[in-house]
Amino acid sequence: MNDTEGRAPERPKPKPDDQPRGGILMGRPFGVPVYVTPSWFLVAALITWIFGSRLADVLPDLGATRYLLAFSFAVAFYGSVLVHELAHTVVGLRYKLGVRRIQLQFLGGVSEIEKEADRPWREFWLAFVGPLLSLLLGGAFWLGLRAVEPATVPGVLLAGLMVSNLVVAAFNLLPGLPLDGGRMLRAVVWALTGNPMKGTLAAVWVGRALAVAVVLGLPIFSSSQDIERSTTEAMVDGVLAAVLGFIIWQGAGNSLRNARLKEVLPRLKVRELARRSIDVPADTPLGEAMRRAREAHAGAIVVVDGRGEPIAVVKESAVSAVPEHRRPWIAVTAVSRDLEPGLTVPVDLAGEQILDTLRRAPATEYLVVRPDGTVYGVLSLTDLERRLTAALLGRAAGAD
Repeated sequence: MNDTEGRAPERPKPKPDDQPRGGILMGRPFGVPVYVTPSWFLVAALITWIFGSRLADVLPDLGATRYLLAFSFAVAFYGSVLVHELAHTVVGLRYKLGVRRIQLQFLGGVSEIEKEADRPWREFWLAFVGPLLSLLLGGAFWLGLRAVEPATVPGVLLAGLMVSNLVVAAFNLLPGLPLDGGRMLRAVVWALTGNPMKGTLAAVWVGRALAVAVVLGLPIFSSSQDIERSTTEAMVDGVLAAVLGFIIWQGAGNSLRNARLKEVLPRLKVRELARRSIDVPADTPLGEAMRRAREAHAGAIVVVDGRGEPIAVVKESAVSAVPEHRRPWIAVTAVSRDLEPGLTVPVDLAGEQILDTLRRAPATEYLVVRPDGTVYGVLSLTDLERRLTAALLGRAAGAD
């Protein structure tokens, strides 16, 4: 339900403030934006319906008002989930790992932590603090429940919040990725072996086993607890089990790919990825520029001004969109992107520095320059993605 997995290095994205929100901004505690995604409203409606139906047995005098109470419970429950995620956020900020944002969504919350912990005990504490806060909240609601009558509106709300927080804590402590317990297991194996990949593999396979257990076991457990369940309730349990199982399985796989990517990244070098390029004046026809590039065995074209200074890079995707018979009549500037700030990268970049640099200025091509400012070549995002994919597939073929 909650996932603190640091986001894998991936296709460069805009900065958080520039990218699509994907939800409603609720605030910025500790400077971290909190968003509620549209899927939250779906699960809030589901909780309202299920919890409201159960309230008819506990508080029959409420009538239709019970659904308002049920919705209040849904909001309060996600408030508890937010506290859980804020615990991860505070520790992530304390360790200077960076937190991109928090999202409240269909099955809980996600803290998007930008970097991986560099030590196993930090990884352990970063993961454990979320379930710990959920346990503390469950205890606080239990103390509140002792001060009120159980068969009252406050009593029902406090009981529901106590149980839900304890369930969130217990679920997240299960020792499989992408759950917090999986991160804790990874940290323990990492500390014992000195190898974070061994910790990841152990937690991934436990996570996959948990996914299968949830899909098969949750409906059976629910039916054993209530043999008089309706067909609708049985279907809801089955769908919930399938969704949970899918999320856990997929999350475990993503965690493994992320870990492999971390191993591959240090070997990436801009010097090796950059394509050889040729320089052409701005008024050069595209067809002529491509002919010169073929003769020079170059894979990229750089547009220069009258002084020979680079001003733009020809976009491969734009060239592909131009029919061949039109290319002699179109200037290279029509299919180029101006060299805006951030689109020039040094040739000595390597590893995560490449992705960090590219994230700051998303594009499909970048001009690569030597320390003296002369052009070395062009870095294509397609080449970078192809290299990463090939490395991951190669690891997948020999790992697991």
